[in-house]
Amino acid sequence: MSADITNAFEAHAIDNTTFGHAEHVQVAYDLLRKYDFIDAAATYAKGIRSLAAKAGDPDKFNLTITYAFMSLIAERLANGQSDDFAAFSQENPDLMTKVVLNNWYKKERLNTALARRVFLLPVVA
Repeated sequence: MSADITNAFEAHAIDNTTFGHAEHVQVAYDLLRKYDFIDAAATYAKGIRSLAAKAGDPDKFNLTITYAFMSLIAERLANGQSDDFAAFSQENPDLMTKVVLNNWYKKERLNTALARRVFLLPVVA
């Protein structure tokens, strides 16, 4: 299933109504295993942006959230031992929640027009 959803994602043939958070993480994981970070992040961001546009809500795409999640998943992949997505998701249950970025970002920073179009670094106290 993992390869199927990722192939469909890369072909821009995903049904956005069935593409939830777990599927977002799975595709990010697959792309990071297939490509280097730069290519995986670009492929992922373009696909997510396309999904939002097809859904009629282009403002739903958020570059900061997209790249922050990709960076976090890439770091966990580099430091982890899992050989497949099921094991990876068990090792990293926090990634399966949408609030994991709250460890680095304030909600007010993520929910801005600027965060949607430019990657923002987290503000450190």
